[in-house]
Parts: sequence; C-alpha cells; structure tokens
Amino acid sequence: MRQPILTLTTDFGLHDHFVATMKGVILGLCPTARLVDITHDIAPFEISEGAFTLMEAWQAFPKKTIHVGVVDPGVGSARRPILVEAGGHYFVGPDNGLFAMIYGPLLDRGEPVRVRHLTNEAYFRQPLSRTFHGRDIFAPVAAHLASGVTPAKFGPRIDDFLKIHNFWPTRTSKRLWTGQVLKIDRFGNLISNFSEAEFGEIKTRPFALNIGTEKIQRLALNYAEVPFGEPVAIIGSSGFVEVCVNQGHAAKQLGCGVGAPIELQIW
Repeated sequence: MRQPILTLTTDFGLHDHFVATMKGVILGLCPTARLVDITHDIAPFEISEGAFTLMEAWQAFPKKTIHVGVVDPGVGSARRPILVEAGGHYFVGPDNGLFAMIYGPLLDRGEPVRVRHLTNEAYFRQPLSRTFHGRDIFAPVAAHLASGVTPAKFGPRIDDFLKIHNFWPTRTSKRLWTGQVLKIDRFGNLISNFSEAEFGEIKTRPFALNIGTEKIQRLALNYAEVPFGEPVAIIGSSGFVEVCVNQGHAAKQLGCGVGAPIELQIW
C-alpha cells in the first residue's frame, strides 16, 4: 500500500506521552503511514474490552490494514509479542487474548490464521524497555511491516498462541447461561457477550436477564421505547445484547462494571 493504514488501540489514555511516542516511532520508520486511533480509552488492563473493541472495528478497514493493540497487563513477563495474519489484516500486540475475538471465529470457520512470535530484535527499538513494549516492539514492528518487511522475517510461526474462550457465555443449566459485561460505552450502556446470532430467541421467547440487583424481562427496539430511568435490554448496533437506561447511565444505576456477571434465562 502506498500509504499503509495502521490503527492503534490501547488503554494508555491521552494524559501521558505513551500514544504520541508510539506514533513518533511509527512515523520515524514509515513516514507515509496513515495512523488511525480506534481508541485509547480501554479501561486499564481490561483485555476483554480491548478484544471486543478490536472485533467491532477491524472489518471496517481495507485489507492489509495493520492493527496495533496494546492492552498488556503482562508486559515484561513471559507473555509473547505476536504478529497475527487473519482475515486479510495484520494484528500486532501481546499474546494475551487481545486478538482472540478476531481469530477465534475465523478458526471456527476453518479460515487460515497465521501467528508469529516476534523474536527478531533487529526490528525492535533499542534499548528495549521491560515496561513499554508498545514503543519498543509493537510500534516498530508494525512500521517495518508497513514499509514492506515480510512477516516471516519477524519470527517463527507458532500454534500454541492463547486461544481464550471465556469471553463467551457458558451454559450452566438447560435454560440458563452465564455471561459478562464486555464493555461500557460512553453512554453507560452495558454491552454483554450475549450475541444476537447465538441468543436471538430473546426476540420471540420470554427471558430474564439478571445483572446486579436487576431482573430485566423486556427487550426494546430502541432507547426511547421505555420511560426515563428504566433499565431495559436492547440489541445494539454491534449485534450484542446491551443493558441500557433511557437517557441515563446503566453502569452507574446498576453499579456494574466491565467483567460483571450476567445471567440469561430463556423459556
């Protein structure tokens, strides 16, 4: 690509220098790069929220886009830095499940996913910090990749990359599933890991969604369909069941955060 596209998704926020430093490293190695911020407001250390956000965003970009993801509570530990080739895109970041919501469905469909352990330090920034791999490994690797370095030069293929499945609901009885809150959006909506594709029956059958101290048994078509302040379930634009409050903040009202358990019962 003449002007390669690189996206950035982190939990760094914008208060400090971290994001700007990563961009500086990338542009120093690949001045033609077009940088797109997906978000830097992932809740600190919340891998599931970062994974959900990337899953929602990546397919909107052209093929060969390079996605850099840094939500990395294990930085400096034995967790590996990886490069993933999947769905015609590239993903650079830690092997901690951050990309599992992307390559998991592809693997389930039998589509190819190639994962490499980033070991070739010739493409790292030196000296290598133990606490800022976003700057010293992920940003320079992404920039070199954007400049035309072939994936094979960054390190060997691996098959034992982390395939996390606990992002998805588990069945606990015949009619009961346990899930979790994956993300709280800017409006306070609690986005669950119950997808319309898997749990579309809630549109036609009685159900109960238990979250916090609330039992929700109504599915609305839009936010304005219920009175102000009333919690309700809705299938959001992402295709996942959300708990929202009309012109309110569901997360604050229900006292729930990312990772909060949700039970869904369908009759």
